Amino acid sequence: MNRNSPSQRLVRGAVAGAVATAPMTAVMFAAQKLGFMGRQPPAKITDAALDQLEVDGSRLQRDLLAAAAHVGFGAAAGALFGLLRRRRTRGARAAAEGATFGTAVWVTSYAGWVPAFGIMPPPSRDRAGRPSAMLVAHWVFGTALGLVLGRLRRPRR
Repeated sequence: MNRNSPSQRLVRGAVAGAVATAPMTAVMFAAQKLGFMGRQPPAKITDAALDQLEVDGSRLQRDLLAAAAHVGFGAAAGALFGLLRRRRTRGARAAAEGATFGTAVWVTSYAGWVPAFGIMPPPSRDRAGRPSAMLVAHWVFGTALGLVLGRLRRPRR
């Protein structure tokens, strides 16, 4: 099987994206402990979707669904990144490519579809500290994504 086929790149990207969501989440929880976050954006997004669908659920159920949705979104973003990267890169270059991608995900989400759907305000009107904290979290996601994907793309010996 061609290790650089679109389907292989998609799968490796999805795995890397799911893995990269863990350090991103750690940054988000640290920012929350420091008082920058308020309610976590994945929870706000999940709550908005469930409310729109008129689905009830306990806070625990909603929080678990938000966590699963966050990992799923990370996997989907990683799959896209995997498809976009045709050649294997590692080290600093992979980290920089990933951080750039993480920035694009932040802009598309937090300055794009999230405020467009009225889920959260745009970064310029959000609570102090959250936009910067989320940008840093997306840099961490992207950096981890690039590095993990670089390791997954290593040829077999």
